[in-house]
Amino acid sequence: MSGTAATDARGTHAAGADTAATDTTGRADGPPPAAAAPDPRRGRPRSPAADTAIIEAVLRMIEDGVSIGELSMERIAREAGVGKATVYRRWPGKSALMLDVMRSLDTDIPPPAGVSVRDDLVGIIEFLRIRGLAKRNSALLRTVVTHVKAQPALWREYHETVVQARREVLLSVLRRGRECGEVRTDRDIDLLADLFVGPVLSRAVLHEWADLPEGLAEEIVDTVLEGVRPRV
Repeated sequence: MSGTAATDARGTHAAGADTAATDTTGRADGPPPAAAAPDPRRGRPRSPAADTAIIEAVLRMIEDGVSIGELSMERIAREAGVGKATVYRRWPGKSALMLDVMRSLDTDIPPPAGVSVRDDLVGIIEFLRIRGLAKRNSALLRTVVTHVKAQPALWREYHETVVQARREVLLSVLRRGRECGEVRTDRDIDLLADLFVGPVLSRAVLHEWADLPEGLAEEIVDTVLEGVRPRV
């Protein structure tokens, strides 16, 4: 065998040995390759049906008089017919879950027509009256108010993400009332907003036995407007 052939043979043998070593150990010399990052899209997709079942379970228990303090993630899972892990995959804790429960009952106020300040105010208060008649809305609100001191972060986030948007609709109508001369400008506009919504909230939350009759929205609006119209 020529020198060149021998050299080629030795090289081929060495390469084969290296390959065999690599195949045997599963890796070549040097640091191991970095593991591939898991694909976040892989795995079982989130089930909307499970979301609904969990939220409905919380609402049923609140309607039955269970307080926020008595609710646990384990109890919620049992009531919903799902595993505890299913609940925790969706919400890191009870406060986050309760926020979505509260949001699930929220609906937007129909946009004011923008023609009559009085009629727009009546429409807003009537919207609140109808919500107050709904058992679930009233039960949830009473439960949250009862425990608001123990769950201040929950109430603050709900107020910032849900309540404030509705309140801004009311404030915009009151500002328009100022501009067109139907509402006095020397009164605090936030206090005026409280005067309009206070009677409905009082009956729905603090005096659940009190009626929310038809015509209540008109009576509230006319009574408050009578006191805040510009003096001639």
